[in-house]
Amino acid sequence: MKRLVVLDTNSLLQSLPAKSVYHKVWTDFRAGRYLLCVSNEILNEYEEIIGEHSAPQIAHNVVDAIVNSPYTIYKEPFYRFGFVSDPDDNKFVDCAYAAEADFVVSDDTHFKTIPDIPFIKFRVIKLKDFLQELNQD
Repeated sequence: MKRLVVLDTNSLLQSLPAKSVYHKVWTDFRAGRYLLCVSNEILNEYEEIIGEHSAPQIAHNVVDAIVNSPYTIYKEPFYRFGFVSDPDDNKFVDCAYAAEADFVVSDDTHFKTIPDIPFIKFRVIKLKDFLQELNQD
């Protein structure tokens, strides 16, 4: 069974450039090596932040590729837990919980409290550790 993964925006952003050491994260998603879990709120943030770092058309193309991928799982959370101290990051936790994801991929320290929540089953892992997971397959 394929892993269900939520990528925070920074992790996605780092995986997009072809010369990035993390580009395999993007290409493995496109190849179906894992399933990317998203919500509308996450997609909106992806497009906004990627557009700030590149051309808006590039941001639109990335989100369009995600939206039209057979390896994308849509999960709209019907609750807002507020587990993360940065309100902008809660959307990733809420989506991961709703999707019963295996991982949230983030280097953000705001996620450090997640392992202390007893009913959370997903792991928060750093981008470099997720890349290692992909390389082991």
